[in-house]
Amino acid sequence: MIWLETIANGILLGGLYALIGLGLGFAFGVMRVVNVAQGDFIVAAAFIGLYLYPWTPVHPILVILPVALIAFGIGILLQRLLINRVLGHDQIPQILLTFGLAIVLRNGMVAWFGANSQSINVGNMRFWGFNFLGMRLGVLPVVVLVIAIVLFAALRFWLNRSRMGRIIRATADDHQVVQLLGVNYRNVYAVAMGLALALSAVAGVLLAMRGSFTPYSGADRLLIAFEVVVIGGLGSFWGMFIGGIVLGVTQLLALKIDPSAGLMYGHIVFFIILILSPQGLSSLFSMKVFRK
Repeated sequence: MIWLETIANGILLGGLYALIGLGLGFAFGVMRVVNVAQGDFIVAAAFIGLYLYPWTPVHPILVILPVALIAFGIGILLQRLLINRVLGHDQIPQILLTFGLAIVLRNGMVAWFGANSQSINVGNMRFWGFNFLGMRLGVLPVVVLVIAIVLFAALRFWLNRSRMGRIIRATADDHQVVQLLGVNYRNVYAVAMGLALALSAVAGVLLAMRGSFTPYSGADRLLIAFEVVVIGGLGSFWGMFIGGIVLGVTQLLALKIDPSAGLMYGHIVFFIILILSPQGLSSLFSMKVFRK
């Protein structure tokens, strides 16, 4: 039973990992932008949540709403003022720009908040648990998984059913063609980047509720995001979700077997999947949202 409980907790952790990778995968799927600053934006959102949660009514977990709105606005400004200037077939300028943003964000957070470890206090909810089929599961991890599933499903539904969602998908296919229909693809990209950072902000706040973070945590979050996106397959939402589950289950099982080096095995699984299926797990299923 202990192994089943470990797998179940790995699935719960994997939901958070999938959410960490969703913003990065969405930005790349729409704009082909490799946002190296993604991990630091996630940490910055966690700090914003830490600052706002004392004033959040009803329950601290609702702080994700204002943080997501703030991140959405920042994403629009970031795309309009900076990233749109370096868009093109060559991705090197985008990588260099976002790398510079990561450095500025990291040092700014150290200067402003200090280097001490922080976390968002959700009260007794962090310690609540319940028994399910003989397993002991935490309430907060289950809530995080439910939020991740809802966001994945809502984003997929919105992209398929709404007018703006269809415009984003068409722009992801060919931004030059949509201009013939009177669509300003740069405005579409701004909305897409706003959504990408909003999704990352939700991941950052939930991550801060489940554990601790410092201004230097961005590199680890970026690595997780890249692994989730690559394992799941570029342009596949549910592929990314499965990638997060695979990574979470692998890490917790490996920690159970080898506590001193368990986290390394998640990277090994990522490397094996990359060799066996460079297109990720989505190549085994029909889960593509954006044409590559």
